[in-house]
Amino acid sequence: MIGGIAPFTTIDFPGRLAAVLFCQGCAWRCGYCHNPGLLPFLPGRLDWERIRAFLLARRGLLEAVVFSGGEPLSQPALPAAMREVRELGFAVGLHTTGASPARFGQALAQVDWVGFDVKAPVDRYGEITGRGDGAIVYRSLATLVSSRVAHEVRTTVDPRQLGETDLLEMARQLADAGVTHWVLQRCRGAGARRIDPLDDASLLARLRAQLPSLAVR
Repeated sequence: MIGGIAPFTTIDFPGRLAAVLFCQGCAWRCGYCHNPGLLPFLPGRLDWERIRAFLLARRGLLEAVVFSGGEPLSQPALPAAMREVRELGFAVGLHTTGASPARFGQALAQVDWVGFDVKAPVDRYGEITGRGDGAIVYRSLATLVSSRVAHEVRTTVDPRQLGETDLLEMARQLADAGVTHWVLQRCRGAGARRIDPLDDASLLARLRAQLPSLAVR
C-alpha cells in the first residue's frame, strides 16, 4: 500500500534520478518521525496499478525507484513489488530500519542500494522507537554489511534523545558490526535552543577515531 509518491528526486538514491514510493505502515513510534501520516495502513491511497502506470510513463526519464516509508518492510508484498519495478528497467533503492530481518533478507535480493537507519544504541531502542528491538536491527545490519549491496548507514540525531554518550556507544557498536561509513543527520524541528551534539568538534573527532569515514549533513 502506497501512501504517497515523490515523482523526482536527486538525493534519495545516490547518483541516480529517482522517484520515491512512500509505503504505509510502521510498528515503531519514533518521537521525531517526519512522516507520521504513513504509520497506519489506510485504504483509498495510491493503488499499485496507478503506480505502475506512472512508472511506465517515466521509463527513459528516471533511473531508479526508491521504496521509503513509513517502513517498507511492514508490507509482505514488498519483494514482489521491487521485482516488478526491476522488470520495468529501474534500479531499486530501499530506505529501512531493518525492523524485520527475514523480510529484509528477501528484499535485499531485489535491491541496488539501501539507506539503513540506525536509531539508537542497542539497549535504548525500545525507549527511542517505542517498540523497536536493537538486537533485531543489528541482525538485519549484519546481513547488509555481509552483502555486496551498496548502502549507507545513517542516524538522525535528535538532541532531545541522543547525546554524546549515546553517539560514542553507537560508533563502537557500528564499528564492531563492520560498518565503515556512518552518516549523522541533523534533526529538523528539534528546537533551536537545544545544544546539538553535531556542533561539538571534539565529539566528532572522537567518533571519527572509531569510524574515520563519518559524515554530517
